[in-house]
Amino acid sequence: MRVAFAAAFLILAPATTIGVIHGSSAAARGSSASKVAFDVAPKTIRVGITRSGGGYDVRTMNLEEYVAGVLVGEAARDSSPAALQALAITIRTFALANINRHRADGFDMCDQTHCQVLRRASQASAAAAEATAGRVLLYKGAPASVFYTASCGGHTERPSAVWPGADDSPFLPSREDDACEGQPAWSTELASEDLLRALKAGGYRGRDLRDLRVAGRNDSGRVTRLRLDGLEPDQISGQDLRTVVGRTLGWQFIKSTSFDLQRTSSGFRFSGRGSGHGVGLCVIGSARLGAKGRTPAEILARYFPGLEISSGPVMSAPVRTVDTGIVISLPAGDEGERDVIRSLAARSSAKLAEQTGVTAPARMVLRFHPTVDSYQRATSQPWFTASATVRDEMHFAPLTVLRDRGVLEETVRHEMAHLMIDPILANRPLWVREGAAAYFAGEKSAELRGSCPTDDELRNPVSPGALRTAYARATACFARQLAAGRKWTEIK
Repeated sequence: MRVAFAAAFLILAPATTIGVIHGSSAAARGSSASKVAFDVAPKTIRVGITRSGGGYDVRTMNLEEYVAGVLVGEAARDSSPAALQALAITIRTFALANINRHRADGFDMCDQTHCQVLRRASQASAAAAEATAGRVLLYKGAPASVFYTASCGGHTERPSAVWPGADDSPFLPSREDDACEGQPAWSTELASEDLLRALKAGGYRGRDLRDLRVAGRNDSGRVTRLRLDGLEPDQISGQDLRTVVGRTLGWQFIKSTSFDLQRTSSGFRFSGRGSGHGVGLCVIGSARLGAKGRTPAEILARYFPGLEISSGPVMSAPVRTVDTGIVISLPAGDEGERDVIRSLAARSSAKLAEQTGVTAPARMVLRFHPTVDSYQRATSQPWFTASATVRDEMHFAPLTVLRDRGVLEETVRHEMAHLMIDPILANRPLWVREGAAAYFAGEKSAELRGSCPTDDELRNPVSPGALRTAYARATACFARQLAAGRKWTEIK
């Protein structure tokens, strides 16, 4: 295994305004069709079936068989035929719009909450898939970027309130919805030590969580920001809290960000309503609408106003073989960030190409890890780093912390700079490669004087502070030689 270059520094970066990342649940799903080409819809889909010991077995399924199986995994119990048909069209739209989601792993969709939960089809689900075969929701002639959630809790949410930078499509409004009647109502108590363990797994640091307080809500009443007393960063978004708790303790505890918070003798009590991110179709709400006699078209029009339902098999579904050059691997809970990350990567590579004259690789893989432990296992880097390149794939610490520290863009640019310019600087000291990456990534550095850092200082820092100083010295050394008139390719 080759870990190319010291990892980008993370832990001492200043905390900034909190970002929002949604958590995972059995129906907390989103899709995007904006970054793939379109052609004839595939009749089959390659599904990664999760092995009990880890990894996947790839199974090729008929698309309608897949839709029928996902209906069993995602629909509310005892849903009417109308509700099942509405959800079948939504599931199929999601699948076609996300056909390249697991391209880096050699298949199209997985069978878990990261994509859509797949179970053995039932007679009712097979009938719903057959009744709607080939039909999808269209926006401007292509499968729409749809979302669905287990329950909106009485108020649907706009995408950008969950995933910063996401497009707020006109067919995904934030508005009151009485169909689910605010169900399910839920309450859970988490011990302080369990919350601390979850937050540390997500990259937060500190010995004691002294207090947790709601610091902000949005117009829908959902928690947007909380204050962490005793940890660094000292703030976290509501969605990020769901994510770190879900990944470490289980997704059944904090079911949505529509909650009230109370301190208890041993920890904190969360009392809320709804389940999932709240964007798009409310599964419980649609089931109740179907039970009241609403048609599939009426249900879909309620949750996706303005979208067209295709009259038959769509002729503009994404082609799984198209390679856009940027491959993004995201864990469950972060899929709503895919378009934002792809746009950031595209902008960064274009800017770096303009600055350096180096063409970006034809294929770039960005892997974001769900926990700090996962990142460390993949890269062998210390917990206080943010990114590293392993076998020509860029690996990143959890999005939760990168966003909440305000260093996501800087970290992506830094690692992409390594990928593009390090082959040219391959035989130079490590400070040249790190200094170049930091400089072209736009990272600021003080006007430090003195010697440039050694390879050992960058590869084996004794502390976060030592690594921060080594990076600053490397960047300063690189900048001084540029200022002296040397070309970046000539710095040694």
